[in-house]
Parts: sequence; C-alpha cells; structure tokens
Amino acid sequence: MFDVVREVNSGETEFQQAVYEVMLSIAPLARTRPEYAQWGILKRICEPERQIIFRVPWVTDDGKIEINRGYRVEFNSALGVYKGGLRFHPSVNLSIIKFLGFEQTFKNSLTGMPIGGGKGGANFDPKGRSDAEIMRFCQSFMTELYRHIGEYTDVPAGDIGVGGREIGYLFGQYKRITNRWEAGVLTGKGLTWGGSQVRTEATGYGTVYFAQDMLETRGEGLDGKRVVVSGSGNVAIYAVKKATQLGATVVAVSDSDGYVVDESGIDYRHLKDVKEKRRERLTAYADERGSARHVTGGSIWDVPCDIALPCATQNELNATHAKTLLSNGVQLVAEGANMPCTPDAIELFTEAGILYAPGKASNAGGVATSALEMQQNASRDSWSFEQTDAELRGIMRGIHDTCVETAETYGSPGNYVVGANLAGYIKVADAMVAQGVI
Repeated sequence: MFDVVREVNSGETEFQQAVYEVMLSIAPLARTRPEYAQWGILKRICEPERQIIFRVPWVTDDGKIEINRGYRVEFNSALGVYKGGLRFHPSVNLSIIKFLGFEQTFKNSLTGMPIGGGKGGANFDPKGRSDAEIMRFCQSFMTELYRHIGEYTDVPAGDIGVGGREIGYLFGQYKRITNRWEAGVLTGKGLTWGGSQVRTEATGYGTVYFAQDMLETRGEGLDGKRVVVSGSGNVAIYAVKKATQLGATVVAVSDSDGYVVDESGIDYRHLKDVKEKRRERLTAYADERGSARHVTGGSIWDVPCDIALPCATQNELNATHAKTLLSNGVQLVAEGANMPCTPDAIELFTEAGILYAPGKASNAGGVATSALEMQQNASRDSWSFEQTDAELRGIMRGIHDTCVETAETYGSPGNYVVGANLAGYIKVADAMVAQGVI
C-alpha cells in the first residue's frame, strides 16, 4: 500500500513520511479488524477528500503586484467538520499541507472532539511585511477560500505565520463577502470578538501537560528538570511559560538565526516581548539579558537537557541531534511542532527506551482548544481562563491515557507512537466503515 501511495504522490516526501510512520503502527489491525481491509480503509484514508489550490494576487506598499499560491486540503470528515490551521511560510507546498492534514486527522481523533482533519496555507512570507501588506494578502487569500469553508464544513485556524492579526484580517474579509457574522468559521479569534481564553497558550501548554503525564508514569515530575525548547514562536513561548511554572528550568530557545542559552532560565515575559510584541530576533533577547548568550553555530540540541521539546518545524531534529541528546542524558522528548523528529531520530529514541511523544498526541492542545472555541461560539458563551485551562488539562490527560492503554492492548507497552497512531486510526476507521463508501 505504501508503494501505491508513493507512486500516486510522487515527490511529496513529507506526506510520504507521515503516511509511512502511521503504516508502521497499524499492522496489528489486519488480524484484529479485518473489516478495515474489506472496506478499503487504508487506501481511502490516504487520499484527501478534497484538494484546493488557488492563485493569491496582492499589491505591495510600493505598488508592485505579487502572486502566491494558496492551498486548502480537506483531508477527512469522518468525525466532523474539517479542522486545521493555515500556514503562511515560503516553504509551504502541497506535500507539506497534505502531511499536516493527514496528521491532523488522527490528532483531532485523539482529542475526542467531533472534528475531522484539514490544513491549508500559502507560500507567502509575512516576515518583513507591513501590516497593510499582510492585510491585503489575507483579504485576497480569503476571497478565494471563503467559498470552501464554513462552520458546518471547514473551520481553519492559525499556524506558522498566522496569528491573531492574520485571523482578524481573514475573518473581516469573510464577513465582508458573505454578510454573515459566522463566529464559528475561524478559530484563534480575538477575545473581544468570539475568541477563547487559553487558545493562544494551548499548544505550548498542552505539550508540557503531556510531558508531565509521561513523567508521572515513572514517578517523576517537571520540578528541577532542565529543558530545551526549539523555536521561539507561539508554541515555544507558552511551552517555556508552563514548564517554568511547573518548576522546570528552560535553558535554551531558538530561531532561524541561531539559539540563545540562558543558564538562569529563559524569561518567558522577556521572550514574549521580543518575539511577539517587538517582532525582533533572539539576538535582542541576548543583548538585553546579561545571563544569556547567543549562538550561531551548531544546533540547539547540542545543549544538554533532561527534556527536549521540539517546537519549531518539521524534520528539525535528525539522527545526529538524537545521538547528541541521548549522550547528554535526555530523558524525554515531546513534540510541540508537527513531525519535528525524523524517522531515524525516533528510532533511536525508541531503542534507547526514553519517553518519546509524537506531535499528534503531545501537541493536540491547540486544536482541542479550537474545538472548545467552536463550542463556545455555538452556544454564544464565553468561558473563563481557569475553566478553559481545566478543560484543556483534562483533554491532554485523556489523550495520554488513551495512548498508554492502546499501546498496552496491542502489545507495545510504553510506546506512545504506536498508541497514538492506533487509537487515532481506529476511531476514524470505525466512522468510515459506519458511513459507507463515500
């Protein structure tokens, strides 16, 4: 079946990698769930229900016409409306969007919420662009996308390059075109106009909550642990914050220019000011904090730690990095980004017997809180930060326990990859069987 996927999706290496990783885990189902083969589930689940590619023309501040390519892949709606973020980054292509949509399908399944999987974005780089240019791009992007989305069809959110500012511009254009205040059409909205508390923090918080649950299986906690977090965007900032609140010391974060080591502990307030408010590089953090130093050579994974949280982008942590982490005594790796560890790195972590969590489980907090935002929108309600955070904590614990129980059931105790893949797959597959060949 993988040979078929590789042939049909030629050159889409990220998508092939994501499919292969899931296929490695589902072999036991051939014996225990023969109906899946009879209904062609694997063949169907690897093919998106819909793939949309479109032109996005826009005008720069100096009057130059630019063209980007937009995408929305509506991967699987067996469990509910398509749900997944929009990514604005120069690296975006169909393979990356399909891999993200495929992963999102099983991630959303694990949350227990009634949401299917999708993903979208554009090869647009917001870095260095003015607010006016970003507004014009978002408006042009939504002018095509609006016809494919809706609160009962497909509900996008943010991702890399798409934060509260971009969601606001996208929502405004959707409202302008449709003449509808359809709050549930996008998540990640501002708190004053339909957004949810904790949504900004959710992916980073959720990743740390998951790591906390993993440590508890070995009678440990985060208190006193030394942590390295790659990235310095939304996920990384709030992973740093929550890990610090739970007693860990985060000693390093990174961006595309290098990484910062701060042995006294990364100050998440200062980090947030530099990266989110001032939109500057990490060199500014190091320049303004005497205990920090900026490093441009090597890798952030050279920094010794007990816990590694890759929160930047796909395939950022390879076998060489994994060997360095293991030689430095890493005890736990939990993915805050989507597929940040390469297959050979994952194999090394598994062989070493350390705690390792795949992103579809450990970073599901973001989409889970998006679903909570949809729930609040549908009931015209607004929850407190404490209530929403408690809901998120419960969902992450539920995902963790489901992964552990499923791995044990299928003969791979302690293997979170097997547990996450099987649990996510079974729920989607059962729904597809129930709904017939569509």
